[in-house]
Amino acid sequence: MRRYIFILLSFLSMLSATAGGPIRWNQAYQTYIDQYKDMAIEGMLKYGVPASITLAQGLLESGAGRGTLVLQGNNHFGIKCHGWTGRTISHDDDELGECFRAYDSALESFEDHCKFLRDRPRYRSLFSLDKTDYRGWAYGLKRAGYATSPTYAQNLISIIELYKLYEYDQAKHFDHFMARHSGEDTAVRVPDSGLPAAVQLAGAHTIHKYNENYYVVARPGDTFKSLGKELDISSHKLARYNERKKKDRLVAGEFVWLKKKRRKAPRNFKHHPYYVRKSESLYDIAQKYGIRLKSLVKKNEKIAERGLRMGDEVRLY
Repeated sequence: MRRYIFILLSFLSMLSATAGGPIRWNQAYQTYIDQYKDMAIEGMLKYGVPASITLAQGLLESGAGRGTLVLQGNNHFGIKCHGWTGRTISHDDDELGECFRAYDSALESFEDHCKFLRDRPRYRSLFSLDKTDYRGWAYGLKRAGYATSPTYAQNLISIIELYKLYEYDQAKHFDHFMARHSGEDTAVRVPDSGLPAAVQLAGAHTIHKYNENYYVVARPGDTFKSLGKELDISSHKLARYNERKKKDRLVAGEFVWLKKKRRKAPRNFKHHPYYVRKSESLYDIAQKYGIRLKSLVKKNEKIAERGLRMGDEVRLY
C-alpha cells in the first residue's frame, strides 16, 4: 500500500508541475536526474546546451521518463516530426494524432534534442548566452515557442533550483559508461501492433554506481540475456561479472553488476566488519558490496571453511 501511495504522490507532483502549480521534491524526479545527468552533461560539452536545461526539459516533457512518448518511442523532449526521416509515433497533443519523433534509445533522444536546438534558427540567440544562465535559457525557450504553457519558463527554473541542476552546468567531465548505457532500449512494442507492452510501465532499469562499479536491481522475469540486450552487454560477460552461468535464474531484488567486481569494499569498511544475517551466504554478501567471491573467501577463510552463522563478523576490506 505504501508503494502505491508513493507512486500516486509522485504522479500528482508531476501533474502540478505540468499545470504550473508548486513543484515539490519527489524521488521519481531525482531518480530520473541520477539516471540521465551524464547524457545531459555530454550534450552540454558537445553542443553547448546547458545540462540543467536539458534535464529540466526532460523531466517536464517526459513526466520523469514515464510518459507515453518515452515508453513508445524513447522521446524525452516531446519533439515533433518537423521533417524527421526516422521512425515516428502518433500522439495526441495540441491536436489529435500528431507526428512525433521516435528513437532507439534515450541517448539518441538526448543528442537529437541538443541538435534540434542548435540547428533551428529560432533558438540561435540562446547560444550567445552563457551556459550557466539557465534563467535566460528558460525564458528564451518559451519566447521561441518550444512549449505553449504560459508557465513553462518558470517551471523549468523551479525544477533547476529545487534539484540544484545548475551545478551540472559547471561540469567538465562526465561518466561515459552512464552516458552510453543508462536508459537504453526503453521502448518495447507489441509485434504487429505498434502499441506499448505492459512491461513498459517499469521502464528501463536504473543504473546505480557503487564501489567503483555499476549495478542494476533485478526485476521479476529478468535474465542475463534480457539485461544484456537492454544494456548492450553480452549475457556471457554479465554472468561472468556476477560469477554465475548465463542461464542461471535471477531473483527479483538481487544486484546484477555490470563490470568485473572489486577485490574489496570501499575504504570506509576498513575498520567496520559486516555481521552475517539469517540464511546469508558469502556470495550474497559479495553481491551486496560488489566484491569478488574468491577475494571475500580469502579474507574470511576460517568462517568460510566451517560455514557462515548468523552474527559472524565478515571482513569486507
